[in-house]
Amino acid sequence: MSHLDLSRIDLAFGSHLVVRQLSLQLEKGRIGCLLGPSGCGKTTVLRCIAGFERLAAGEIRLDGEVVSTPRHMLPPERRRIGMVFQDYALFPHLSVADNIGFGLRRDSAAVRNARVDELLALVGLAGQGRKYPHEMSGGQQQRVALARALAPKPSLLLLDEPFSNLDVELRERLSYEVREIIKAADTTAILVTHDQHEAFAVADEIGIMHEGRIQQWDTPYNLYHRPANRFVADFIGQGAFLRGKVLDDHRVQIELGVLDSTQPLVCCADCAGCVHGSPVDVLLRPDDLVHDDASALRAEVVHKAFRGADILYTLRLAGGARVLSLVPSHHNHAIGERIGIRLDVDHVVTFSDERADECAPAHPAASLA
Repeated sequence: MSHLDLSRIDLAFGSHLVVRQLSLQLEKGRIGCLLGPSGCGKTTVLRCIAGFERLAAGEIRLDGEVVSTPRHMLPPERRRIGMVFQDYALFPHLSVADNIGFGLRRDSAAVRNARVDELLALVGLAGQGRKYPHEMSGGQQQRVALARALAPKPSLLLLDEPFSNLDVELRERLSYEVREIIKAADTTAILVTHDQHEAFAVADEIGIMHEGRIQQWDTPYNLYHRPANRFVADFIGQGAFLRGKVLDDHRVQIELGVLDSTQPLVCCADCAGCVHGSPVDVLLRPDDLVHDDASALRAEVVHKAFRGADILYTLRLAGGARVLSLVPSHHNHAIGERIGIRLDVDHVVTFSDERADECAPAHPAASLA
């Protein structure tokens, strides 16, 4: 039985349906993430789980107990849920120790102080309990907010855009630290974010949301290499689509050659297989195109983005299509230069050009035939 189970939930504001038939399951001790653009409904789902919004349909179970249906709402304070907010929501007039211990007021002073000391050590702030929030950096305040949410040993931890107020470098570092802290506390958690780098750094499983629905609930690896539809393929990572023609169930021809799939290509949700000659779009990620001076295949550099260890090149093929290639930065080529490339594709992902939003990808390892 899943620790958290959302079954076909709907939520509406007036006549506007914000969440549509959404389902997800999360096992105990796992970290899940709702990832998507602004307005997709991800924070609304978090509020439903917390007990702040009433469902229009469906049900939510937490550790086997029904906590929300259209006719029944267990109050938020009885759900044993901890929350970490975007703005931390620390009490400025309380010390760090008192902020962390705020939810432990029914415990004895000795029990409360021991738990506060335990959490200060867990979040890397041992000995700093007497400080006040304004005396700490943004990253430290976020750790205090996390410690406060973990203090009552919640059944579930919810994090709503917890890193959005931090600079990029600190956000990346803290996201890894937060994952380690949650795992060390053996807590089940749901993160909401629009930043896929945060999602990848923190979560075990991620649900890509669009227009109130989860498009795909999967591991970060599968979301990148095995997207369930074109929206997921476009939203996760970077890539380009090349027109292709199906040769048979396992091979597709593109301008750069023939891709050979170890499993049958699937072009749409309701068809048995790809028909010979069917036009498809083939997803190529930047790591699918390798810079190779010895290759006979050439492409023109039309744009370059320096990223330190790597350069992301935008390349124009002979037929006019543009692709991306991630190349070690010591290969520094000029705009307009033609460079050698070769395919190194581990997953062939195809979408029907007519019904791209319903297409399912192939899930194979692939090689250039």
